This record gives sequence, structure tokens and C-alpha cells, in this order.
Amino acid sequence: MKRTIIALAMVSLVFAWAAFGEEKTIVLPAKPGNVTFEHSKHKDVKNACLACHTSEQGGKIEGFGKEKAHDICRGCHEQSHAGPTKCADCHKK
Repeated sequence: MKRTIIALAMVSLVFAWAAFGEEKTIVLPAKPGNVTFEHSKHKDVKNACLACHTSEQGGKIEGFGKEKAHDICRGCHEQSHAGPTKCADCHKK
């Protein structure tokens, strides 16, 4: 039940993100601590939109959740040697 609530909260935040613009700071709720995502820090990265979104116009990230966030976000940070990669660097209580 808790996972369902967390998943619904994350989906809601993604919809809000798409609706209110790319400059917003998004807080993604997570059990080990919330993750703050600043879209403005990511929008200028080469091919940044398509790394997460299905089109250059952005919008909803299909299937977004814990596994996808770790694959996309942490994977990109490790590959580019930029940004946080350790749990506590993103998850703040």
C-alpha cells in the first residue's frame, strides 16, 4: 500500500512538473528521504530532454518510479562523471 501511495505521489509530481514549467524545483518523495530535482540544472545538457522524456517537448516520463529514476538519473551522473551518485547525495531526510 505504501509503495502505491509513493508511486501515485511521484506520478502526480511528474504531471505537475509538466504542467507548471521546466524551471520549477521538483521534490520526489522517497522512503530513504526526498529527492529534489532542479530542472533548470539539467535542461542545457546535450540531449537532456530525450534522456528522460519521449520527445523534445518534454511532458510525462513514462513508467517513472524508483527503478527508472535510479537507471536514468544515477546512470547519467555516473557516465558523465557529474552530479551526485551516492544515496545520501540525493535522498535528504
